[in-house]
Amino acid sequence: MECCCEQNNTDELKIEGDMSSDPFWCSRCGCNLDLDEISLSAELKEELSEWMANYGSWINWNTDKLVPNGIALEDKHNKQGMKLAEKAKKELAGKYKIRFIPSTSARMYARFDR
Repeated sequence: MECCCEQNNTDELKIEGDMSSDPFWCSRCGCNLDLDEISLSAELKEELSEWMANYGSWINWNTDKLVPNGIALEDKHNKQGMKLAEKAKKELAGKYKIRFIPSTSARMYARFDR
């Protein structure tokens, strides 16, 4: 998989949510990777795309504050992400090392929301 590393290639990936990005990142350089370039099933790509589209739903972007039950929404998002990461590990077994990075943004917002 091409990335921004010095060797321009990685076999270490992380799945992590973020706004307006694809869910795969190089674990070494942090480069966001194109989901379409990863050999996953169309079904899993769709699930990952939907998961990413829901990233940040626990934040009211107009007020820049957590929505009610924001931490629970983020926890649900992280559980779903972990399940999707396990599916990706199975589909990509032997090709990539994959780890899941859970979101912690709701907890950061909660600290500042006091």
